Amino acid sequence: MDRTVKALSLILSYPTRDLQAAMPEIGGVLAADTRLTAAARRALRPLVEDLARRDIYDLEEQFVLLFDRSRSLSLNLFEHLHGESRDRGGAMVSLVESYRAAGFEPATSELPDHLPVLLEFLSTRPASEMQETLANAAHIFEALNARLVRRESPYSAVFAALLQLSGASADSEAVAELLEQPEDDPADLAALDAVWEESQVTFGPDPNAGCPQVHEMLARMDEPITPNSAQHSAAE
Repeated sequence: MDRTVKALSLILSYPTRDLQAAMPEIGGVLAADTRLTAAARRALRPLVEDLARRDIYDLEEQFVLLFDRSRSLSLNLFEHLHGESRDRGGAMVSLVESYRAAGFEPATSELPDHLPVLLEFLSTRPASEMQETLANAAHIFEALNARLVRRESPYSAVFAALLQLSGASADSEAVAELLEQPEDDPADLAALDAVWEESQVTFGPDPNAGCPQVHEMLARMDEPITPNSAQHSAAE
C-alpha cells in the first residue's frame, strides 16, 4: 500500500474523532515521504495540526462549507469533468466496474468518483497506475489548489502534494477553463439546493459495461466540460 496516498485520502475525508486520533501517524507518513519536496511537506503541517487539535465541530463546519456547499470545490471529480451532462452517469458506472474488477469495494456511501475513495483505491494499485491516474487529473488538482489558496485554506496543500505525486504539469488551458467557471456562495443555501437537485446522478450495474483500467477511464480528464458541450449532451 502507498501510505502517502492513503494518508491524503484520509485527510480529505469528513473529519471525525477517529481521524483526529490518527493525525500524528498520518502526519508522520507525510513528513517522511521524500517524493514530496520539503516545501510541500512543510505546507501540509498546518492542516495536519488543525485536524489534530481544533474542535471537531469547527472542523466539520469548515469541511462542509468548502467541499459540500461549493460545486467549484467538489471532491467528486466527475463534477468538474462532466458537469450535469449524461456522460457523468456512464463514467460513474465504468468506474464502479473498474473497482469491482480489481476487487475493491469502497466502505462508504460516497459516490465512486469521490476523491478520497479514488485515492484509497489508488493506494492499493501499482505505482505506475497510481501516478498516471493522478496525472490525468492534474488540471483539476491545480484548479482546486488555486481556489483553496484564494480562500486561504490549508487544504490547498493536499492538492499541491497530489500534483507532485503525479509527476505531471497541469495543462494551463484546461486549468484556466476550470477557473473560468463561477464559484459558489456557500451562504446562499437556497441557490445551492436548487443546483444540487438539478444535477442528481444515478447509476447502477451495467451488463454491457466493460472494466477498463482506471487510468484509461480517466484519460480524458484533460478535457473539462464546457457550457456548449453540456448543452449539446442535454439536447441529445
